[in-house]
This record gives sequence, structure tokens and C-alpha cells, in this order.
Amino acid sequence: MARQLRAEQTRATIVDAAADLFDRHGYESTSLSEIVAHAGVTKGALYFHFAAKEDLAHAIMEIQSTTLRRLADELTGRGYTSLEALMRITFGMARLCEEGPVLRAGLRLATAGVPVRSPLPHPFTEWREIATSRLLDAVRQADVHPDIDVDSVAHTLVCSVVGTRLVSGTLEPAGRHPRRLAQMWHILIRGMVPVTRRARYVTLAARLERETASA
Repeated sequence: MARQLRAEQTRATIVDAAADLFDRHGYESTSLSEIVAHAGVTKGALYFHFAAKEDLAHAIMEIQSTTLRRLADELTGRGYTSLEALMRITFGMARLCEEGPVLRAGLRLATAGVPVRSPLPHPFTEWREIATSRLLDAVRQADVHPDIDVDSVAHTLVCSVVGTRLVSGTLEPAGRHPRRLAQMWHILIRGMVPVTRRARYVTLAARLERETASA
């Protein structure tokens, strides 16, 4: 039992080290030797868990996918409207990105064209599916205009979330990202939420910005 626990801890240490280096330097620019040194483990320990750098990338994207699904499922059961749940997912992922390097590395891997192994979906495909599902429900709940093209809005939302993260992460301090995310939502809300319901969601975006910035 103790041996298994140590093995799991070593694996987690290696994944965190790889994620940190992928996030800071990129996938292609990071070698296994650098990961070994950064993790403080032996090469044998790394190869016991991961045969190649691609295996580490896959492990990181698996964690990213599991984290997103868990967050989406948790919010679904709390009685929020579908649009509020979708907004909370985006701010929740932003908060989790600041808590550790794995989700940041997952985003960088997704934008770098690193192959995704089946049956794991590409992160952007998974995010778009979640957004589409929540938006369809939001239309039924009359929180979104009934004549919108849900697929187009879901695609635009994913592009906006990813772009906001990448641009603000490159040009601004990390603490600025919640503000940029709220500004993104203000624009989307004006375009897709009926006038009579906009105030509620604009206020929500501002509250989620404050909560995420102070977390």
C-alpha cells in the first residue's frame, strides 16, 4: 500500500513538473531530461510511468478533461440557470488555471497542435460541446434569444475564452484575467440575452470577476 502511494505521488510530481515546463517553455522546447531534473526524480522513475513525452502530454490533457467535466457536473446540480452555469464554468476554469500549472499546460498543448489520443476528445471539441448543451438549455429557459445560431455562439465562446486567456496571459499580470473574462461576457450578453434579462447576467459577470480575483 505504501509503495503504491509513493508511486502515485511520484507520478503526480512528474506530471506537475512537466506541466510547469510545458506551460513556461512549450512542449517542443522541453526535453525529458529537463523534466527529470525539474521533478527531482531519476530517469528510471520517469520511464516507469511514462514511456515518452507524448504520454505526459496525454496525461495532462486527461486531467484537464476530467477537471472540466467534474466542474460542469458540480455546477449542474446546484440549481443555477444554464447560462449562469456556463458563466461559472468559464470563471471556475480561470481560477483553477491559477492554482497550478496542469490546466495552463493543457491549454498550451491544445493550441500547440499536440495530437490527442482517442478516445479522449480534443479539448476545444469538448468545451464546445459543453457550451452548446448549456446554450440550448438557456434558449429553452428564455435566457438567450431563440433565433441565435447556437453552434456559432458556442464556437465563438470557446474562441473568446481561449483567446482571452492567451492574450491576457501574455501581455498582462495573471490578476487581470478575471476582468478580461468579465468584459468578454459583457459583450456576449449584449448580443444574445434578451434586454429584460441582461441586467441579471451583467451583474453576475461582475460578481464572478470579484470572486475569482479574490480566490
